[in-house]
Amino acid sequence: MTEKLSDTARKTVLQPLLDNGWTVTPGRDAISKTYVFADFTEAFAWMTRAALWAEKWDHHPEWSNVYKTVEVTLTTHDVGGLSALDAKLARKMDSL
Repeated sequence: MTEKLSDTARKTVLQPLLDNGWTVTPGRDAISKTYVFADFTEAFAWMTRAALWAEKWDHHPEWSNVYKTVEVTLTTHDVGGLSALDAKLARKMDSL
């Protein structure tokens, strides 16, 4: 079962993500990032690749797409905040 990240885990798991452009979402136990692509097709293709991983891991992002920009927020609703799944999906999104 997925658990909320402990204070110790937050320091080790979140810092590399924050160093890579993710931010702590104000007022929520969540992380967010904005991806900007060359055009709509590139943005949508990236979302499709990310969606396949999200479905495989049964962990789905909050996201929106306007033209070439995709805004992503990750949190684990079942635990009421950030979990290891959020960090895992964030790392995968960055690698895509």
